[in-house]
Amino acid sequence: MNTSSNNNDTLCVVPPAASLEGFASLTVPVYRASTIVFPNAAAYRSRAARSPDGYTYGLAGTPTTRTLESQLAEIHSAARSIIVPSGQAAITTVMLALLKRGDHVLITDNVYPPVKLFARTILHSFGVDVEYFDPTRLADLEAKIRPGATKLVWVESPGSTTMEICDIPAIAARCRNSGALLGCDNTWATGLLCKPLSLGVDIVAEAITKYAGGHSDILLGAIILDDLDLYARFRAALGALGVGTSPDDCSHALRGIQTMALRIRHAGALSEQFAQRLEASGFKVLHPCLPSFSGHALWRRDFAGCSGVFSLLLEGVDPGKVDRALDQLRTFAIGASWGGTRSIVAPMVVAGERHAMPAHEDVSYIRLSIGLESAEDLWRDIERMSDVLLG
Repeated sequence: MNTSSNNNDTLCVVPPAASLEGFASLTVPVYRASTIVFPNAAAYRSRAARSPDGYTYGLAGTPTTRTLESQLAEIHSAARSIIVPSGQAAITTVMLALLKRGDHVLITDNVYPPVKLFARTILHSFGVDVEYFDPTRLADLEAKIRPGATKLVWVESPGSTTMEICDIPAIAARCRNSGALLGCDNTWATGLLCKPLSLGVDIVAEAITKYAGGHSDILLGAIILDDLDLYARFRAALGALGVGTSPDDCSHALRGIQTMALRIRHAGALSEQFAQRLEASGFKVLHPCLPSFSGHALWRRDFAGCSGVFSLLLEGVDPGKVDRALDQLRTFAIGASWGGTRSIVAPMVVAGERHAMPAHEDVSYIRLSIGLESAEDLWRDIERMSDVLLG
């Protein structure tokens, strides 16, 4: 037997430890791992004691993941955050962990549409009683919430596409009185513009895909909270489901966060300017910054500013005309999602997704997300689109 050859085999597999003395970097290292090794057998046998924060297997995260989670928690002034594969996964993980057969959940009627898909398929099949409410009418919430039976109330503010701002502190008070937890999708604002936990929310979900990622090339979400018992419960649920995230994607999100405040400030300022100009041109503009917007006072009270996403409401406009208008765009891209460097526009219809709020078949929307392109180029694009819509 050639012992030298066998020794070489080991040398190829086990790398030497490199000294870190004198090395300091501004970037967070990307730690990739499935297997986590332990110093001895006893440490391995007792590995369950490391949960929910410690390292036991790569599925539960690496130091790269934990750095992103800590940064998001700090932005929200929260105790913990948990990274998951998407914003939708953040919401569905919360619901799967909290709800069981016979429980009642109230979901705002203007929620991100895939949440309703999850509710009417997965939650329904599990025997969860799902009901929708109008978040702009506290009386509707009060009429539908069931003390002791309603386990979770879920809101999104501003609402998806239609942009309604709800009175989160008032909703939170009613949830506390009824024994229900309150969850909130805060993707539009991020923790830079709104901190829902400070308004009485128990659980925050965000699509890190959007502003934190910032470049339209990753999918991640986050669950953000203060309650450590809920934190452990969500960690356990993710472990049981076998859900983890890539440290490479987390690294991209960490890089995106470096410029998030600047990007949101720029996009928010342009979106306000464009909203005002579009309203002056005769459009029905759904943007919280506008005094004409029904939720303007709540936005001024609870938010530190606005992001770059808003909508145009179109009444009686033929879909073909909308498509012709969008086809005039040269700088805006047409697509789903938002929050990246590119400006994005999408035609939206919500009438088929409304259960508790008024909706009309002849009403459609154009959702705009402002990016980092030249303001002049973007406005010329909007003018080209407007010429068709108003013509």
